[in-house]
Amino acid sequence: MGEFILETEGLTKEFRGFVAVQDVNLGIRRGSIHGLIGPNGAGKTTCFNLLTKFLIPTRGRITYDGRDITAMKPAEVARLGLVRSFQISAVFPHLSVLENVRMALQRARGGSFDFWRSERVLSVYEDRARELLDDVGLTDYIEVQAAQLPYGRKRALEIATTLAMDPVMMLLDEPTAGMTHEDVDRIVALVRRVAQGRTVLLVEHNLKVVEGLCDRITVLTRGQVLAEGDYAEVSRNPDVQAAYLGTDPASVGVPDSVLPGAAHG
Repeated sequence: MGEFILETEGLTKEFRGFVAVQDVNLGIRRGSIHGLIGPNGAGKTTCFNLLTKFLIPTRGRITYDGRDITAMKPAEVARLGLVRSFQISAVFPHLSVLENVRMALQRARGGSFDFWRSERVLSVYEDRARELLDDVGLTDYIEVQAAQLPYGRKRALEIATTLAMDPVMMLLDEPTAGMTHEDVDRIVALVRRVAQGRTVLLVEHNLKVVEGLCDRITVLTRGQVLAEGDYAEVSRNPDVQAAYLGTDPASVGVPDSVLPGAAHG
């Protein structure tokens, strides 16, 4: 197995002449937590959608685990173990927490949801669903309708349904967006725990989360890679500081530590 589980070469996406992502080269190391950050409009979500095949690139190449997936469909790459969450919660609101995870486990089998199967067979899904819910701290919410969950718990449920697909690599789109500090701390601990034995790529606005979680960070601005490195490297990069503040940091005496408190949403 190579060092990089996910790579892009010259990844570009144009929308009727507007270049949203331009010549992005990424290398996501196997077993790492990699952050994708940048100011609003930097192209992070577009890049995420390209990697998970919800958008087709105008040009460029995407390789996952040594296999060219550029022309594949989202369901095909998910079956290879490349599974994503969404910025907007994608759970079934009128099913219980347990039913949501059990549905995801059944979906992982392929085209059949096995509704005709006996209770004995379906209990296999239920046992695993309970294990996953325990992993994400939702044991006390098993019978609660998903729509009734507090926001932070709903995001935890989405991570549980993502884990139900048995991902080799998880792509998390702003997992802490809109959360209270307590919920943020809970999700950070959860991501760190579920990352054991997996690769994680996350888009995240909360830079404290990025600092605490990510082994390596890629900074995008205007659809292009501006900088890459660990948090200490990118936080000291004057181009990165300028991109976040919209000015030349040297001209206003911005300290190197500006990024940890620069933005939280």
